[in-house]
Amino acid sequence: TNAEKIAYIMGAGDEVPVYLAQMGYSVTVLKPEEITKENLKNFHVVILGIRAYNTVEELAFKQQLLFDFVKEGHTMIVQYNTTGKLVTKELAPFTLKISRDRVTEEDAEVRFLAPSHSVLNYPNTISSKDFKGWVQEQGLYFPDEWDATFTPILSSNDTGENPKNGSLLIAPYGKGYYIYTGLSFFRELPAGVSGAYRLFANMISLGSKTNKL
Repeated sequence: TNAEKIAYIMGAGDEVPVYLAQMGYSVTVLKPEEITKENLKNFHVVILGIRAYNTVEELAFKQQLLFDFVKEGHTMIVQYNTTGKLVTKELAPFTLKISRDRVTEEDAEVRFLAPSHSVLNYPNTISSKDFKGWVQEQGLYFPDEWDATFTPILSSNDTGENPKNGSLLIAPYGKGYYIYTGLSFFRELPAGVSGAYRLFANMISLGSKTNKL
């Protein structure tokens, strides 16, 4: 069973929580006003839905609580946001700037920049096969500037373009992990793309060795 308890904070709206629940995770959708130190104690992982920092004003006042949650040994996964109006400049506990970089060719070759990172190895071993059969864009609005604390995991690009290395960025923070991803999981999970499920499960598991409630 997937033991991690997940708090999901909706942004513009996506179906990801439904598919995580189907994977066997315990998923609770938290309203912004429910993001309290007390409530967060019940979870291992907090996931922000697509465009949360474009659409949920209250998140500006909740960032410190979320960063503290990570620092105490948990995992925070932030999915794509656009370069439009952001409710806070502090998306991450370290410098992170979103750009318009995207990979529209869903079958673009994916290169592994950090092949030994546990996100590519535990519990699932991720290979190029896991990026086969993706639908409608590999990812969008990838960061193009980030603090050296972040490890870029993957690189890919549309034909004739420069490599884009910001699709999956992971930084240790305190005892936990902060993850930013522009990969289009919100499209791949509903489409039943097994590689996307396997990679998402690895992201959720990243802190499982430290993730004690």
